[in-house]
Amino acid sequence: MVFSSYFFTFYFLPIVLLLYYVSPKKLRHFTLTIISYIFYGWANSAFVLLMLGSTIIDYICGLFIAERWGKNWSKPIESLEKGGKRTQQQKWAVTISVISNLSLLAFFKYFNFAVENYNALLEFIGLEGIDSNSIMNVVLPLGISFYTFQSMSYSIDIYRGNAKPIRNFIDFACYVSMFPQLVAGPIIRFQDVANQLRHRTHTLEKFSRGIAFFCLGMAKKVLLANPCGKIADTCFDAVDVGFLNSWYGAISYAFQIYFDFSGYSDMAIGLGLMLGFVFAKNFDNPYSSKSITEFWRRWHISLSTWLRDYLYIPLGGNRNGNTRTYINLMLVMLLGGLWHGSSWNFVIWGAIHGVFLALERLANKKAFYQKLPKIGGIMLTFIIVVCAWVFFRASDLPNAINYLQAMFGGTSAMEIDAVNDILIKNPYYIINFILAGIVVWTFPQTWNFTKNITFAKSLWIIFVMIISILTLMTQDFNPFIYFIF
Repeated sequence: MVFSSYFFTFYFLPIVLLLYYVSPKKLRHFTLTIISYIFYGWANSAFVLLMLGSTIIDYICGLFIAERWGKNWSKPIESLEKGGKRTQQQKWAVTISVISNLSLLAFFKYFNFAVENYNALLEFIGLEGIDSNSIMNVVLPLGISFYTFQSMSYSIDIYRGNAKPIRNFIDFACYVSMFPQLVAGPIIRFQDVANQLRHRTHTLEKFSRGIAFFCLGMAKKVLLANPCGKIADTCFDAVDVGFLNSWYGAISYAFQIYFDFSGYSDMAIGLGLMLGFVFAKNFDNPYSSKSITEFWRRWHISLSTWLRDYLYIPLGGNRNGNTRTYINLMLVMLLGGLWHGSSWNFVIWGAIHGVFLALERLANKKAFYQKLPKIGGIMLTFIIVVCAWVFFRASDLPNAINYLQAMFGGTSAMEIDAVNDILIKNPYYIINFILAGIVVWTFPQTWNFTKNITFAKSLWIIFVMIISILTLMTQDFNPFIYFIF
């Protein structure tokens, strides 16, 4: 079930809000949990059992970390002291939590990838590979990359003393399964919503801002991401593509993935506000960055900060000399790439970003493109990001290499481009492409735009929502890219 659909907007969401607000205060988390499990199980009910299993494991591990298993809960639950000595039980509990979540993620996300590479290795040395029909073909559960990270952050946060352990299992299940950000983020860490699970306010101001977030996110998705996605698909799926169309397609994909994911994040944040939750900002004009370092402070902020706090810093961060710092950066970005998908393309995408992050640190944040005027630094950083996106979008490594060759003048597919031009260079797609660029570099972020909703802004929000709904009637292309991650 996608947010940008008639069914969700006009049926599912109104029913959710009605059930939530008519429920007694003490039962709202239970109501929201049931709704979230229905939402998650809409495509495949079997996936619900996986999420429930992960939730139970981390809740029990949390009890052991808090040393509350089998003990009286009458006393207030206090957080562990930061930096205090941990018992062997607490160490084992957090270890089990991390290993169980990573094992779940690794099996469902990388089993098929491992088999494919094992077969490729055997074929390379002249041996017969495994018949894929003779073993299981693992289906990737929706959102597993997101909810395992969220669930795991609970046990880590209370182990570190950054949050108090949660008492009620339903409250914890509500945190893990909350449908607004369940299948495509943003990644909500326990320490960020722990207090809100215990107490939060429901105000008209919050609800109104939530509606604004949802409407603007819908507009990003339907009016900008979808048309740019059609351009990108036409170029990337072509047998061959020429110089101009290769850049047209690559930049269109950069626009698509930004508006697709930031639009989804806006809708998720908006839905959270309607339910009284305040989620953190997930995007902050990333294509206005003057370096890759800055880009990762602005792009998918919930993931980049998660990787920083739960992987980069535990690995040593920048505390153990330059060489170790560069290794840590590369390792984090390689794993970050692999987190997105089980393909060498994603690993290469992560490696490209890791290399530039290391180079910028090596140059003491004075890489050559950072010495350019502001507009020059932004343009060159954007080009680097767009080139890296090619690996993210291409179906496999050979196609990614061929596409990059086309972008840098290595091919001239005039006849094929002439056919593609009919599909992607009509006024509708050209206007949307230009409009996407204008919005990327001149429009305010939704987070800032909705801080103060005036009458004029309300009219604008209503207008773009009406146009979005009308446009949905004409579109048969409406995927969310991050659903596959």
